[in-house]
Amino acid sequence: MRILNICAYTWAIGGPARIIYDHTTEVLAAGHEVTILSPMTPGEKMYPAPNGAKLVACARTTPLSDIYREFSIEMYQYLKAHVHEYDVVHMHGIWHFGSLAPFLIPNNAVKVITIHGLLDKWAVAHSKWKKQIVTLLYQKRLLGKADLIQINNTDEEEDVIRYLGYRPKNMVIVPNGMKLSDYTDLPAKGIFRSKHGIAPDQQMILFMGRLNIKKGLDLLLPAFLKIHETVPNAILILAGPDDGYQTETEEFIKKHNLGHRIKLVGMLTDTIKKEAFSDADLFALPSYSEGFSIAVLEAMTCKIPTAVSDRVGFGDYIRKYDASSLTPLTVDGVADGILKILQDKSYSAELVKRAYAMVTENFDIKVVANQLLEEYKKVMKK
Repeated sequence: MRILNICAYTWAIGGPARIIYDHTTEVLAAGHEVTILSPMTPGEKMYPAPNGAKLVACARTTPLSDIYREFSIEMYQYLKAHVHEYDVVHMHGIWHFGSLAPFLIPNNAVKVITIHGLLDKWAVAHSKWKKQIVTLLYQKRLLGKADLIQINNTDEEEDVIRYLGYRPKNMVIVPNGMKLSDYTDLPAKGIFRSKHGIAPDQQMILFMGRLNIKKGLDLLLPAFLKIHETVPNAILILAGPDDGYQTETEEFIKKHNLGHRIKLVGMLTDTIKKEAFSDADLFALPSYSEGFSIAVLEAMTCKIPTAVSDRVGFGDYIRKYDASSLTPLTVDGVADGILKILQDKSYSAELVKRAYAMVTENFDIKVVANQLLEEYKKVMKK
């Protein structure tokens, strides 16, 4: 098969880029061809492409790109010239030009859309007027025309049904996955702490993700105030690029004089990210909306206890395995969930054990990549 993935394939976009990278690695190993088509804003850092994959970057520099996400004349021109070369065109996400463009050009490729959590109630309410316009113009119609809609879980199934008003026949549940072997050998403990002046006896809470309101930072920051009262040696590490909420975060830290207890360390990648995982006592993500949080899976694979909301993209699996301290989306709920882990080592150890079982049994990229390939083949036969 010749497969074209369309996504803003950048470090800043986070999970979807990593998902495409891991999936592409397995697909290439199975003998297929993969191209990644990515609209890029000047200054963005491109995510690396797996060996053997073709990566095509298209500029999104027109004023319309600021209003209509990922609008790119270059991307349209590439599709017009090359879309006929592909058997499968896989669009990642909705609401943006990348999920519309393949339908504007006559072609016989199988069209696949992965929702990535973007029909979650919180996500739909964000920039609501734009999404209402896109819905009115084409979005519902295109979901109906897609040959395959990939969703990750039963929560997302409910989101699609609520949005469309019916369950489309072309929808399948295939969870995303990750390359577990990347996290079998972590760096030695103490490296990250040494770099950031964190003492060995401090309880390190790690948040990893874009600094965006949807990640639940408006809950995590005040929750940490309560945690600090009970666990004075606790420290919160916020690892991620600014995505609209860094100013508010810095103001909160300054207002409460927490500069020595809350550290913003920017986006962490590769070995440095693994050093942070190696030193963390707890991973927290009280998110309002996630398509599928690879960061949470990474933490679980690294055997770190987690406190997360059930909106991280696989809440049904977490509940089934009792794999995390599931926090209500309230300040007290987040604080209580984190404190339970920090204060009860037996509970923490059990969470780690169950979470690792959940990841290895359900989210190994070798398994889920083959599942998606089989779904591609079924649609092509039709």
